[in-house]
Amino acid sequence: MAIVLLPGTLAAEAGGEKRFELHAATVGEALRQLPVANLLLDEAGQLRRLVNVFVDGIDVRGGRLLDEPLGEESEVRIVGAIAGG
Repeated sequence: MAIVLLPGTLAAEAGGEKRFELHAATVGEALRQLPVANLLLDEAGQLRRLVNVFVDGIDVRGGRLLDEPLGEESEVRIVGAIAGG
């Protein structure tokens, strides 16, 4: 079972839950199961620009992104990007 960890701001939107244990074959499948999926994915189902996802410590934006496979013990960490000017 993969574990998805949310930062505090997203956890507040997910009823206070920071940790989710999910059965999912890919990152995209896991994210779509979360109660905050609409905050992570846009209308086309793509990862929003200011959302970063790490699987077992590796940034998936450099890989297969939502198609990144998950193992039974994968840890998926959601991190909001910081933007400014």
